[in-house]
Amino acid sequence: MRRTDRLFDLIQILRDGRLHTARAMAARLEVSTRTIWRDMATLIASGLPVEGERGVGYALREPITLPPMTLTPDEVQALTLGLQLVRNGADPSLTRAAENLRTKIAAVVPARLMDGDGHDTWVFPGAEALAAARHLPALRRAIRLRERVVLGYPDRDGQVTLRPVRPLILEFWGRVWTLAAWCETRAAFRSFRVDRLDSLAGTGESFPDEAGRNLATYRASVSA
Repeated sequence: MRRTDRLFDLIQILRDGRLHTARAMAARLEVSTRTIWRDMATLIASGLPVEGERGVGYALREPITLPPMTLTPDEVQALTLGLQLVRNGADPSLTRAAENLRTKIAAVVPARLMDGDGHDTWVFPGAEALAAARHLPALRRAIRLRERVVLGYPDRDGQVTLRPVRPLILEFWGRVWTLAAWCETRAAFRSFRVDRLDSLAGTGESFPDEAGRNLATYRASVSA
């Protein structure tokens, strides 16, 4: 049995929400208990909401499957091309997530549909995206938590100034990542190129979803 097939079978076993021992799962899949331990560690590391430990057993904390659906060949290609674009990107956490997701999809989609996954079809261009990569996970987290951050950003003369901002959204423009934010210093919306950031520091301070300074207002201002 391929390892991807075995991981898929383990997920199916755990879907009932009950506690399953490694010994029972090993007997069911005809492998060693040690193999189950390694596989469960892989599933947990990939983000599967599993609770448990050796000698006790494993169970899912919450449902992890989508409703049944049938994908056309074109839909599978669209999905795999999108995942490839993310996998070839510069954000390491999203790269790992895309690879894990592709593995899960490959476990349930016919191999013939996954073979033509558009290898080398998409190009994620380099220098600017790579320069931005180190800041992307922290910025995504700050946006999600609505946390003020302080950017070290060069002014027109190249002098780095500190900008306390409310991060609102990351945007990718084919080569460059930008951060749209409410700049506390300028009291206005500003767009910052992420690859030009000299530094990024979290403050631990949350900000409200305040009309006039939030994402909805920003989007309205750029579409006006």
